[in-house]
Amino acid sequence: MEVQEKLYPAPLHSHEEVARDRVGFVESLRRFHSSMGTKFMVPVIGGKELDLHLLYVEVTQRGGLAKVIEEKRWREVIAAFKFPPTTTSASFVLRRYYLSLLHHYEQVYYFRIQGPLVPPAGPYNFTVTGSIDGKFEYGYMVTVKIGAETLRGVLYRVQQEQPSAASSSSLAAAAAAETSHAADVAAVTRTRRRRRRGWRRRDPAHPKPNRSAYNFFFAETHSKLKALHPHREREFSKMIGESWSKLSEEERTVYRDYGLKDKERYKREMQEYKEGLKLAQPKEAVVAMAEPSSEVVTEEVKESADGQINM
Repeated sequence: MEVQEKLYPAPLHSHEEVARDRVGFVESLRRFHSSMGTKFMVPVIGGKELDLHLLYVEVTQRGGLAKVIEEKRWREVIAAFKFPPTTTSASFVLRRYYLSLLHHYEQVYYFRIQGPLVPPAGPYNFTVTGSIDGKFEYGYMVTVKIGAETLRGVLYRVQQEQPSAASSSSLAAAAAAETSHAADVAAVTRTRRRRRRGWRRRDPAHPKPNRSAYNFFFAETHSKLKALHPHREREFSKMIGESWSKLSEEERTVYRDYGLKDKERYKREMQEYKEGLKLAQPKEAVVAMAEPSSEVVTEEVKESADGQINM
């Protein structure tokens, strides 16, 4: 199955014209996104609309986005906006909006590129075109074009159970499972800080607390996302939560088994830990009992001495 390759539209003005005329720039940018079939909306930062014209001019004056990133000149671009000190994520936000709203516009109006879309350099998300060469049980064998490069690989299909006619009891069970998941997330958030504070004061021999099914899924998925999307770490929690909610009951059973086994491990280790504490208690009791008796003897000798002095 061939997928029609997307091509850049022809520019309406020269780069010099759009860099000089703010109104013409905005109008050409709107028409560009309309031709590309992409959504266009002026973003808002700190309660004000982002000046996309200024962003485009500052980046292209330095040779384009790829060169700004390569030469580490992004701070120069940010300085032109004079953001308040409270705007701590300006670099991340401006780069994201440039990639989504201005990267392809830059290719056409600044670099004068025509033909297939040019993806941004670096580990960013972008759209590719290609063809499906074959199909198998779990996905497709595909060929895609990224710029002038042709790549072949495999796309795996995510298995999702289709909703069927379920009884009220099964719906209630599903709702209970979602409630349990929400409670797990809330409990993790609520106790995380308390655990961090108390961990250092805890007995080193104390067993490590057991983890829930969601904890195991979170750890496994987080490591995968970190390898695939190292620059989107702020979105991991949301992405993992959405992935968990889409799992089927059969897929969740794997992680629930992990949780049950870890719970049994924790119970077993806690029992051994408590038994060890009981064995250590008699020695402490002997010491505690010896100390008061010496105090009593001291007090009796003192009273006797006092009596002799009074006589």
